[in-house]
Amino acid sequence: MDIKPLVKKNNYSINQWWRLFATALGFMLFGLCGLIVLSILWFSLLRLFVWNKNKRIVIVQISISFSFRIFIRILKFLNVIQYQFDGLEKLNQDKSCLIVANHPSLLDFVLLASVMPRCDCLVKGALLHNVFVSRIIKTAGYILNAESEKILPQCQNILLNGGRILIFPEGTRTVPNQPIKLHRGAANIALRCHANIRVVHIQCDPPYLIKHQRWYDIPTQKASFKITVGEKILIDDFMDQNTTIAARRLTSYLTSFFTKSRIN
Repeated sequence: MDIKPLVKKNNYSINQWWRLFATALGFMLFGLCGLIVLSILWFSLLRLFVWNKNKRIVIVQISISFSFRIFIRILKFLNVIQYQFDGLEKLNQDKSCLIVANHPSLLDFVLLASVMPRCDCLVKGALLHNVFVSRIIKTAGYILNAESEKILPQCQNILLNGGRILIFPEGTRTVPNQPIKLHRGAANIALRCHANIRVVHIQCDPPYLIKHQRWYDIPTQKASFKITVGEKILIDDFMDQNTTIAARRLTSYLTSFFTKSRIN
C-alpha cells in the first residue's frame, strides 16, 4: 500500500534535482554565450564591418532575439520551463508603440525579446555594472533609465521610425501577493510621444526567478509561463492639457488592468 506514494516522492525528488542541474547549465551557457560569442566576438566584428550605427543596432537586436529564442528552447528541452504565447499576431503587427508588460520573473524580457526581433527596451542603468550584459545593452542601443535627459528624445526618435519600446512600469520584479505598483514613466513617455500602448500580461505558475528568490530555489513543479498579448490602448483616449493628470489616469488604468489580469 505504501509503494506508490514512495515511488512518487522519489521520482519527484529526482525531477527537482534534475531541474536544478539544468537551470545551472542553462544559465552557464547563457552567460558564456552572452559574454564570449555575442559581446566579444560577434559585436566586435559588427563594429569593424558595420559603421552605420543604426544598421548595427538593428543587426544586434535581431541577434539578441535569435539567441534568446535558442536559450528558452534549451530551457524547455531540459524540462526547466514551459511557455505559451497568446495573441502573438497582434504583437507582430505593432509599430510606433510602447509594449508595456508586468514583470513577475527574471525571464520576462528574455521571453518577450525572443519573439520581437526588433525592439528597444528601457533598462536599469545599474545593469551596466553587470559584466555579462553591459556591452549588450550599449551595443543594442537600449534606453537607460539613469539618463533621464536622454530618455524622451531617444524614445521619440525610435517611435517616429516605426520602432517599439518595451517597458516594465513596475521598475522591478513583482512581489507575489503584493499590490501592483507602477511608476508613471511609461505613461509619461506615451503621452509626450503620443504613442499607443500594447499591454502584455505575463503569468508564471509556480513563481520562478522572482524578486528575492535565489536561482537555486527550484519550485516543486516546472515553471509554466503564459504570455498574453492584450488590448491596445489608444493614447488619444487619455490626452489632457494637464500631462500630470493624464499620466496619473493612464497609470491607474494600467494598474487596474494588470491587477485584474493577475486575478483572472
